[in-house]
Amino acid sequence: MSDKLIQRMVQAVFRELKEQGVVTFKSKEDKVFQRAIELIQGEYQKEIQLEAEVNRMMDDLERQNPGQFQRFKMFPLLKKRLAKEKGVVL
Repeated sequence: MSDKLIQRMVQAVFRELKEQGVVTFKSKEDKVFQRAIELIQGEYQKEIQLEAEVNRMMDDLERQNPGQFQRFKMFPLLKKRLAKEKGVVL
C-alpha cells in the first residue's frame, strides 16, 4: 500500500466522519490527519513483517514435509494464528 493510497483512505474516512457529524477534533485537523497516517503506516509495516515471518515458517515446514505441503492453505491459517499471538490487527 503506497503512502498516497493511505492518505486518500484517511481523507475519505475523515470526510465521511465530518459529513455525518460523528467526530470533532480537539487538535488541529492536519495534526490528527498526520497521526492517523502514521498509525496506519505502522500497522501496515507490522503486517509486512508478519507475512515475512509466516513465509519463513512455511519454508521450514515445506523442507520438513516435501511434497505434502500446500502453501495456499497454510498461509492464511499461520498468518491468522501468528497475528493473534503477536497482537497484530489484520
